[in-house]
Amino acid sequence: MKKLFTIAWKDAIIRFASSSELLFFIILPIFFTFLLAGGTPSGNEDTRIRLVVVDQADTSISREIFAELEKSTAVRPEYFPLEEAEEMFEARRASSLLIIPAGLDIASIQNGTAELDFRKQPNNLNATVAERAVQTAIRRVSSSIGAANMALEEAKARGTFESREDEQAYFNESLELAQTLQADAPERVTVIEGSTPDQVEYDPRANSSAGQLITWVFIPLFGISALFAYERQQGTLRRILTTPTSKATYLFGTIAGQVFMALIQMSLLVLFGIFVMGLGWGRDLPALFVILLCAALAAGAIGTAMGTFVKTESQASGLSIMAGMVMALLGGCWYPLELFPAAVQNIVKILPTTWAMQGMLDLVLRNGGLVEILPEAGVLLGFAALFFGVGVMRFRYE
Repeated sequence: MKKLFTIAWKDAIIRFASSSELLFFIILPIFFTFLLAGGTPSGNEDTRIRLVVVDQADTSISREIFAELEKSTAVRPEYFPLEEAEEMFEARRASSLLIIPAGLDIASIQNGTAELDFRKQPNNLNATVAERAVQTAIRRVSSSIGAANMALEEAKARGTFESREDEQAYFNESLELAQTLQADAPERVTVIEGSTPDQVEYDPRANSSAGQLITWVFIPLFGISALFAYERQQGTLRRILTTPTSKATYLFGTIAGQVFMALIQMSLLVLFGIFVMGLGWGRDLPALFVILLCAALAAGAIGTAMGTFVKTESQASGLSIMAGMVMALLGGCWYPLELFPAAVQNIVKILPTTWAMQGMLDLVLRNGGLVEILPEAGVLLGFAALFFGVGVMRFRYE
């Protein structure tokens, strides 16, 4: 045991000889986890296009137009003062701007003088969508006024009214009736949404947290190969020949030390996911420990096997980074595996990152427990046994 601790402590000193290692150990993993999770919607945000609205009229008609815009599934209207809205539009921080001028009321619509000021950025798809939404809202508001006007003209032709007040009262009554009928009118397009809930509510933050954890932990564990190459180049491995230390003891001590540091790194990233991102990493701690340990053992064993093939430290560093990046990408750590073609999804099952990712998503996304992650843990232990065996067989001190 003392030999194992001594070997692990020696590797820790070599790894953290430079303070820049902290950048890759915790700072960059947290930065990318937060960045990638924050750059994707969690599913609760309003993803409609923002439409900047300036209401200078403040009449029932202007408020009705805004209410119709709020019902839109394409745009999200927001009130702003004129000066601020124009500044946002000029700075291209708003794709479109709707100004409802003072004086917009029923009378102006009746006499045909009503106008709206709609501005949009050139060659902007969001602005085009907002324009269509505004036209739809205006059409819905004006259709009820048009129906009331038609009713008024018909009544006037029959000589129904004795005064101007009677005409206005009749118009108001007709307008209210038209608005009621319009609100109760059946939709021409019926949308039916399935009532069967998804078994899993996808959360991109969980995917980002698990994916970045695997990426930033697997790469340094693959870097065990660089440790072997470094000591081989320095001649320190040959010195071990003069000590009563077996190959298995040396390799196990190296892997155990790196795996322990990986568990510390993963624990810090998990705590970040729990307390900063609000993820449910801690629902089943024994299962979490099992999947993290198995993933670290698999990656450490692969790094050990790689170390028996490379000749120099630079070769090992380049190979470990490349292998880590490729395995993370293909294992679904950067993008959901479901986005890949079915054939690719089957092929990447030969990668440990695929199984590590699925096991962690079972816990943090699918609310699984120890039983659910046992298949992934078993496969990862298989990777560990296979590559550790290769490493022991091929390991040479020189």
